[in-house]
Amino acid sequence: MTKLRHRKNQLPFDIVLNILARLPGKSVTRFRCVCKSWDSSITTPYFISTHLNHNKNHGNGCVIHMPSVRDTNSSSNTNRPVCTVALDRTFDRISEIGVPFDFPSACFQIVGSCNGLLCLANYGSFTCANDIYLWNPSIRKFKKLPHTCLPQLRFVKLGFAYHSQNNDYKVVRISFFSFFLALALPLPLALPLPLPEVEVYTLSSDSWRRVGIEFTTSVVNCPNDLSPAPLVSGALHWLAFVVEGEENRRGKNMIMSFDVNSEKFRKLELPNGSTKTLQRCLSSFKGKLAFITSEHSEQRPGFQFSIWALREYGVVESWKKLFVVPSERVACWISLIDYGSLMVCCRNDPGERQGFKHALIDIETLQEKKDPDIQHPSYITTFMESLVLLDGTNVESY
Repeated sequence: MTKLRHRKNQLPFDIVLNILARLPGKSVTRFRCVCKSWDSSITTPYFISTHLNHNKNHGNGCVIHMPSVRDTNSSSNTNRPVCTVALDRTFDRISEIGVPFDFPSACFQIVGSCNGLLCLANYGSFTCANDIYLWNPSIRKFKKLPHTCLPQLRFVKLGFAYHSQNNDYKVVRISFFSFFLALALPLPLALPLPLPEVEVYTLSSDSWRRVGIEFTTSVVNCPNDLSPAPLVSGALHWLAFVVEGEENRRGKNMIMSFDVNSEKFRKLELPNGSTKTLQRCLSSFKGKLAFITSEHSEQRPGFQFSIWALREYGVVESWKKLFVVPSERVACWISLIDYGSLMVCCRNDPGERQGFKHALIDIETLQEKKDPDIQHPSYITTFMESLVLLDGTNVESY
């Protein structure tokens, strides 16, 4: 009789799972120890997706940022950067998270962020990006990706994407072999036209495989651009220098896109009137592909940032300049936050105490929101809690 009464007081298991799906990732992982049925249910793709969708609909908007190089003033001797989680609208700090793995060099990058899963990589001479990691700080899990299947890595660019059709994650690595293309210079006629080499990693297979590209190109070197390759309309995007013909070997600046589903490359035109710029970068803005430029202002002393958006994907005529943001100084680093703020980093005049001045500007009101809690040029991307990478091949806990 006592056993029967106990069963009547228990909640139905589907209600228990619904409650668990609303908890932070760290708490959910602890409940795996309650019993085998809870553990097996929590690790199913269905529960992980349910937990993720709840966070997307009800979670607070957050960003995560990481310095592009190790702080030389730090007392730590390891090449382990520290990431900062902050509110996306104000950049108020929420927490700091130390990266749990070492990089072989003091230079590293956030390749991208998808559904709470971060992709980090190192870069050194020729930006080779040998070491790539997937990391979910919410559940303290990471994995190192296997070695490249390409014969050699030079002038590498990376992209990280979620493949919604297959509920999978992909990393794209493009290796450019030409010194001239890497610097966006015309190719000498004596040299053959080199095609980049491309490989794609999929989390489900835990392996790399090569894919083709049909045109000669190189991603343009933009040292001020620390924004991850934007994922818009199911494609990753990079600024590119594309060679247009065999005879004169001239080229033009364009956008190169990689469709995550079909794994095909295509070329997109830049907006008209946006070529004479000091700096430029790609980003996403409210789900649209955005192009940000910095140039001398024609109407007032100083400089200005222009923000373009591709209103209809793939249609060059739909590029529209949405905002012009004035600036007193030329920026050494710019980043557009998806919901609508521009992070700007300018070098201070000689003699000022700090080397850089950061500003978070609302692109609609042109008001500086605050002095953001950031000291170095940094990679910035969106962030949320999730259970992605909870289990899998070669996944490590810390």
